[in-house]
Amino acid sequence: MHTRFGVLVIGDEMLCGKRLDKHLAHVIETLGARGMAVGWYRLAGDERRSLCETLRQTQENNEPVLCFGGIGATPDDNTRQAAAQAFGRPLEVHAGALALIEAQFGDAAHPNRIRMAELPQDALLIPNPVNRIPGFTLYEHHFFPGFPNMAWPMLEWVLERYYPVTGSRATHERSLRVFGAPESELLGLMEALTREFPAARLFSLPHFGEPDNVEIGFRGEQVAVDAAFAGLVAALTQRRLLFEFEVAA
Repeated sequence: MHTRFGVLVIGDEMLCGKRLDKHLAHVIETLGARGMAVGWYRLAGDERRSLCETLRQTQENNEPVLCFGGIGATPDDNTRQAAAQAFGRPLEVHAGALALIEAQFGDAAHPNRIRMAELPQDALLIPNPVNRIPGFTLYEHHFFPGFPNMAWPMLEWVLERYYPVTGSRATHERSLRVFGAPESELLGLMEALTREFPAARLFSLPHFGEPDNVEIGFRGEQVAVDAAFAGLVAALTQRRLLFEFEVAA
């Protein structure tokens, strides 16, 4: 089962600062509740050639990709066309998307809204509960509109349909702060803990202030995190290093 996802947010408005991306934080929270995580994150502009190249590159990772933005019908929306080109599939009218858009808008679907029914061949529809104009899935790349009120419930649908989780696999985090030792002197300890507790993901964050300290912790399923954290506490105690606990997440 996939546990790591790529996130691709598309739109010139992100790159020029007219809008700030809201999707990443929401995706991190949504995946974390399922014991999953973001493996990488990219911003891309609307220019078709560059976007096509980006989508070719994202195919090289053996991870699902969540793509937000650019699937509309205006001249600056090039995601559908770039996806078709990047995956080597022709762009064609999807009968299911056509029916949904015509049912929602009637005669007003033509001549412009109906363009959003033009999808790459082999695309599977993602239902849109807000205005019924669907997103689409193409070989584990999932394409959503840029609007959060539409995209986020569509994301939930994709995760439930294609990546269901049985039981509780929420991501947990525990960390502490180590004082009196720079990060470089703790590398050996961290490497040993990584080998001993591979099911938990170690992180290290140095803080420079009064006094300097290093936050060390683990993320993952609760049993794995608790075991690794106990190992960290034991190792620091044995080395007589000063530390204090952070609030468990």
